[in-house]
Amino acid sequence: MHLLVTGAFDWTEKELNKLKELGHKVVFMQQEKDVLPCEAGWVEGIIGNGIFLSHPIESFENLGYIQLTSAGFDRVPMDYAKRRGIQIYNARGVYSIPMVEFAVCGVLELYKKSRFFIENQKEHKWVKHRGTQELYGKTICVVGCGSVGAECAKRFRAFGCKILGVDIQPYDSEYFEEMGSLDKLDGTLGISDVVILTLPLTDETMGLMNSERFETMKNGAVLVNIARGAVVQTDALIDALKGNLQGAVLDVFEEEPLGSDSPLWDKENVIVTPHNSFIGDGNHERMLNVIYRNLEAVK
Repeated sequence: MHLLVTGAFDWTEKELNKLKELGHKVVFMQQEKDVLPCEAGWVEGIIGNGIFLSHPIESFENLGYIQLTSAGFDRVPMDYAKRRGIQIYNARGVYSIPMVEFAVCGVLELYKKSRFFIENQKEHKWVKHRGTQELYGKTICVVGCGSVGAECAKRFRAFGCKILGVDIQPYDSEYFEEMGSLDKLDGTLGISDVVILTLPLTDETMGLMNSERFETMKNGAVLVNIARGAVVQTDALIDALKGNLQGAVLDVFEEEPLGSDSPLWDKENVIVTPHNSFIGDGNHERMLNVIYRNLEAVK
């Protein structure tokens, strides 16, 4: 296969050579927005992420294979890819572990009042906090039960939590006590102590968490968003944080980077990180395994 490989993945020379050893002709471009290093018609397969933001997919007339280094498909014109019969693969499972560890960490930071103790440590203050909480026995709602959602269920279940799932296509799983379709979301929100969003951004999920949904959430609940920022209506979330929500753990936002004037930065009950939850020291090896496995499948 004629492969165009981009710097969306941090390749070593040895790893690029392995692609060639598998029988592929490889052209590399570091920045996806740069001028193509070859004729678009030469390309039969692409390993990258956001290349179609700068180079229209229609220009790759012989394209038959796409390997994304992201879990989401939102940077690819999927209707076109389906019409052309282009085989497309994502980074399913690559980032699940660090993302779920981030979710656990964030909830525990809020429950264990980490910010309170960190500030007191800075000032050398010996002050107890009588309001710390336990994860044990809490009900966790995972919205989006794909690879990230399933890993969430495993990890939080280990803390003795009850795990409920909501998914566009429900399925049976040993890690969830129950799983329902998206139309069951409102009822599940009302009984959940922690709501974790891991679902993809689609027309159906855009603005899913709006004012009405936040009003149905249980008093004292925590929201975790490791999905896409546009799944949550920011203004509605800010209002909910003044009301029934205990706090939020936010790694993604409607507009990124988050504006410096956003009130979310200064809220003591909000943890803000810069779309960083997917970072982990095991990602590189997992991504390589996915790339090589999928290439073998299409030989």
